[in-house]
Amino acid sequence: MTSPASTDSVPPQLSAGPRPAPGPAADEGLARRLRALACTAPLHDLDARKANLAGEYSVYGMAEVALSAIDLVTLNMDFDTGADHEQIVARLVPRIAAQAPHRPAAEHERVARWVLENLINVGSVDRGFRAVYGTFAPDGTYVRRDYDFKLIEEVPGPGGTVYLRTTDEAVNVLVGALDTDVTSAQIAAEVKLEVLISRGRLADAQLAAEQARYRTVQYSETLRRALDATRRNVRAVDWLNAVPDMIAEALDHVAERYRHENAILTNIRKARDETEDPENKRRAAELVDIVKDCIRRHTQLQSRLLEAGPLFRAEQDRQAFATPATTSGTDLYGHLVAPTLPLPLEQAIRVTDAFFAHGTGLRTPVSVRVADLVDILLTPPVEREHLGAEMPEPDLIATPDDSRFSEEQLAAATDLLDLPADAPRRLSGLLAEARRTGDPDLAYLVALLAVHAASPAVGTAYRQGEQKLLFAVDDGTELDDPEFGGADLIVGTALLDAAGMAADRTEAA
Repeated sequence: MTSPASTDSVPPQLSAGPRPAPGPAADEGLARRLRALACTAPLHDLDARKANLAGEYSVYGMAEVALSAIDLVTLNMDFDTGADHEQIVARLVPRIAAQAPHRPAAEHERVARWVLENLINVGSVDRGFRAVYGTFAPDGTYVRRDYDFKLIEEVPGPGGTVYLRTTDEAVNVLVGALDTDVTSAQIAAEVKLEVLISRGRLADAQLAAEQARYRTVQYSETLRRALDATRRNVRAVDWLNAVPDMIAEALDHVAERYRHENAILTNIRKARDETEDPENKRRAAELVDIVKDCIRRHTQLQSRLLEAGPLFRAEQDRQAFATPATTSGTDLYGHLVAPTLPLPLEQAIRVTDAFFAHGTGLRTPVSVRVADLVDILLTPPVEREHLGAEMPEPDLIATPDDSRFSEEQLAAATDLLDLPADAPRRLSGLLAEARRTGDPDLAYLVALLAVHAASPAVGTAYRQGEQKLLFAVDDGTELDDPEFGGADLIVGTALLDAAGMAADRTEAA
């Protein structure tokens, strides 16, 4: 045992002042371990809270039952649907009965439902879990952050049914990792499985095969979430770069997995047929079923990957060409701002008060259920940052000015198209006059403005108080021009009814 006098031999670098905060890489590793620990906390909490149940439940290992429930939900959910709630309860009951065979069957079912409801976190508002952990900011200060996650989710199914699906965090709890790249983890699991089979270690190979199957499920979940987001809003998913790259990578991944899994299947069958040990024969047979299930899931994933492109195009057409709403939206400038600005203050206040009283919408009342009220009153306040979690600094890049036409060219084209109301002109004459200025791009700008004037926004210009409007009409004359084709439009200026606009603004006020 070291004596007190031996402290004089401590190196100066150890007896110095407090060490600085670790770097970003070390701190990120610590944060990953803290999040991994947080994902297992709900399972340990089950064993801590089983004493609150009415009856003697200390004989049951609740964390073991919870892991079995996550395992069953993960393996029974499909690409489009999830696992059935009652089916999971029925499959959990034999596992629970094995822990306490002398207890009644009703108690076994109650434990199964209690564990499953706690994994869904039925008692919370958002049905999720929250953990608080700390990290170091770049300046060395300690910052607390919230980590929200779920283990099992309830998702709607066809016909009003509700299915269960496990989240990425739950799958990571099963395989003992967190935030792992799916592709690299899948390849590592396949290689590990092949090596273990070749060495005859079938018990370890079965665990590796189950981990490989979990990773396959997680890969399918990534694609399913992207397709679901596309069905809701095609603009919310990056179909220009991210999703096509993911689909191409996933197709290569599936093709490579087919080759590996078929080779692994051949080795397993060979090991099953050659071994004399009954236990090894049984494990080899189970491995054959697991690898067959992996091949089935990869086949299903490949079919969904091939359908992803047509689904995106169909959703793009459906959402882009959907029938617009029959009710017209409110033009804030034309209906509110323009009529209100010229009014005196006492009259303008009446208009704005009426608008905002009807425009703010309904206020959602606080939940009045007794269970929620008791939970709100008895839950201690959670310490949080006053301004919330820190937001990363965005990397802002100046947008380059890639416009073809300059402000001077726009002013010259506007002057050229400033025609008298009673003297319209042909587009061919305007193009010839634009070329006489010596600017080769001015003719293109004039043609663009003339084509745009073929469908003028009369209503918008009327509401915004415009005095005149450029229009273009096709009378069937063909355009004779060396650069442009089409119709030789008649371009002119229409005067809008200023008196009518003033009357409308007075009525709106």
